[in-house]
Amino acid sequence: MRELEKMLKGELYNANYDEEILKLRQKAQDLCYEYNQTMPSNRKKQEEIIKKLKIKTKENFTIESPFFCDYGFNIEIGENFYANHNLIILDCAKVEIGDNVFIGPNVTIATAGHPLDYKKRNKGLEYAYKIKIGNNVWIGANVVINPGVKIGDNTVIGSGSVVTKDIEENSLAFGNPCKVKKEINVE
Repeated sequence: MRELEKMLKGELYNANYDEEILKLRQKAQDLCYEYNQTMPSNRKKQEEIIKKLKIKTKENFTIESPFFCDYGFNIEIGENFYANHNLIILDCAKVEIGDNVFIGPNVTIATAGHPLDYKKRNKGLEYAYKIKIGNNVWIGANVVINPGVKIGDNTVIGSGSVVTKDIEENSLAFGNPCKVKKEINVE
């Protein structure tokens, strides 16, 4: 089985020494560089680069530069998506983001993780688990979302949080580790 297939199945795979994976990541890095060098007023060119990255989008979205991703093709964003400066998405596994999601500056969404066993880590092995962010979610500045996490609809994640476990819908959650502090009642 190819390393890329292992990556997409959530199995341990070689992220550092596999030519196919390295070429895909290099292509995405080059496109992110181009995106980040594009004048912010040239939204048309930015949208073309997002399409070249094969990020699945709906009609209305904004991703402020700088923006970085590992591959692009594993990212889906919904309608009325807004990401502030310095969004990093390590999309070794699928990242699904719903409609009406707002992301503050300096947010990292990381599907990739590494084995605790240093011998496996030193061989370049890693794993990747899907991240899903529901509809109507607001993620504050400087948040880190770890592999395998699901954030429910209508949720707010407070600034500086490290999300290590699922967060249920209609929640205000924050902290390190991020925990639900109260339920949000929508009128």
